[in-house]
Amino acid sequence: MIDHERDLASVKAATDRLLDAAASWDNAATAEPSRLPGWTRGHVLAHVARNADALVNVLQGRPMYADAATRDADIERDAGRPLAVHLADLRESGDGFQAAGAEPADWSRTVELRNGVTDSASRIPFRRWVEVALHHVDLGVGYELEDLPEEFVQREIDFLAERFTGHATVPPTRIVAAEGAGSWTTGSAEGAEVTVTGPAPELLGWLAGRRDGSALKTEGGPLPALPPL
Repeated sequence: MIDHERDLASVKAATDRLLDAAASWDNAATAEPSRLPGWTRGHVLAHVARNADALVNVLQGRPMYADAATRDADIERDAGRPLAVHLADLRESGDGFQAAGAEPADWSRTVELRNGVTDSASRIPFRRWVEVALHHVDLGVGYELEDLPEEFVQREIDFLAERFTGHATVPPTRIVAAEGAGSWTTGSAEGAEVTVTGPAPELLGWLAGRRDGSALKTEGGPLPALPPL
């Protein structure tokens, strides 16, 4: 069972960790490229802040974003701000998400995200944790997938394996974490099964589009190409 209160606490810890890391930068560091193509670190920070606002909208029954163009424009608008402004925005937007999560609510209700995607309200705090944690890695400041909490890695692999289940372009795939750390199935039901094995952080990196999968071993066929998230 999903524990949204525990996930909210994990979001707070992940946000504080990101803020502590960014606090040591200067404005020039904020303008340097991130690991995401075409985005500076400022773009990543702006996205993380605006995502908090967007998920408050989701929890409160409003559209996540007005539209895709507005979402992108808001990130571009905010990307070039001084570091101090980014940090204040991340704190304020993060506090706003925590406040929305503390409001009495039916956490079993279904909510709508972008592009018609729906989910249980109870999983929104975990979705926020994913945004904060993976984008911290995307900043390229020494925080890596291997530094993520083991629980987070396992749950995000669960989530992504579920997401790709039934996808016609992904062959039947068995995912096996090294040293007995878990196994998952994903992909379509048609065709020969491919087994992908490796350390859990490497598996997460491949599933989340953060690594190319070259550190993974495959049996039964080549490493499946995954659709973009």
